[in-house]
Amino acid sequence: MTDKIRAYIDEVEQFSTDKIEDIENFRIKFLGKKGILNDFFAEFKNVPNEQKKDFGKAVNELKESAQAKVESLKSSLETKLEDKGVYGDLTRPAEPIDIGARHPISIVKNQIINIFSNIGFNVSEGPEIENDWHNFTALNLPEYHPARDMQDTFFIQTNPEDILLRTHTSSVQVRYMEENKAPIRTISPGRVFRNEDISARSHCIFHQVEGLYIDKNVSFKDLKQTLIYFTTELFGKSKIRLRPSYFPFTEPSAEVDIYWGLQTETDYRITKGTGWLEIMGCGMVDPNVLKNCNIDPKEYTGFAFGMGIERIAMLLYQIGDIRMFYENDLRFLEQFKSSL
Repeated sequence: MTDKIRAYIDEVEQFSTDKIEDIENFRIKFLGKKGILNDFFAEFKNVPNEQKKDFGKAVNELKESAQAKVESLKSSLETKLEDKGVYGDLTRPAEPIDIGARHPISIVKNQIINIFSNIGFNVSEGPEIENDWHNFTALNLPEYHPARDMQDTFFIQTNPEDILLRTHTSSVQVRYMEENKAPIRTISPGRVFRNEDISARSHCIFHQVEGLYIDKNVSFKDLKQTLIYFTTELFGKSKIRLRPSYFPFTEPSAEVDIYWGLQTETDYRITKGTGWLEIMGCGMVDPNVLKNCNIDPKEYTGFAFGMGIERIAMLLYQIGDIRMFYENDLRFLEQFKSSL
């Protein structure tokens, strides 16, 4: 009798299937009410006393082996079905993914780059740690020039060569003119630094985009048409005005205003009731700057312009405090998930 039980144990150990019906039939055969194990338990009373110990031990071993086999096969089959369901059924709802968002400064910077790229401007970049020549002297700001006070500078080293954090991306334009021959058509986006008090309207770190176009017979008319194209593309507004101003590296120089309008209460507030908003500075490149960069001012002329990206972003998104760009508040940044 014990040999018969051992034969069933071998059968159990060798059994394998990947069908749920076969597993159920196997369970009924060995563990069901009319199964093999019940027959052995019923036969127990007829086993001679000296064999009952071995008989009982063999029956329990068969029972444990059959139960373990059923659980093992069911578990393996459920895992396969789950994997198939996860990777095979493309109609299943996807797990929610927390989509990131571009920073509003990056969004506006990319918009500006795309607009000028459409009319032939390439992108040039340079170091944030600059020397005096590229940041000041080459731009018609020699040492002790009073206009240097317009930009309160972070100096890193004063001797033997003045090393500083750039105060504008015009330094990139100087490097580009030194390394490339005219004609030149480039924009220079980047981060700049000035030693200013932090408030709702100003910060010691901010971003600029400056543009430069140098070629033969470039005039102020070309500058104006370029700016009209830009304001129309970015703001949807083509009405601009140019107010005389002063920049050491351009002559003549101008501040650029766009007509924002007075249709809403917000328009009245941000334009102080005038309808006009200042967005950038511009002008014709000073001949001394061209000379400093080894470009002949008798043969070439050019124009330059520059704007603060934060200023543009605050206008586009109606943000009232520049500090919000730097606080990394997710409640603020998540509002830009739908932007490019």
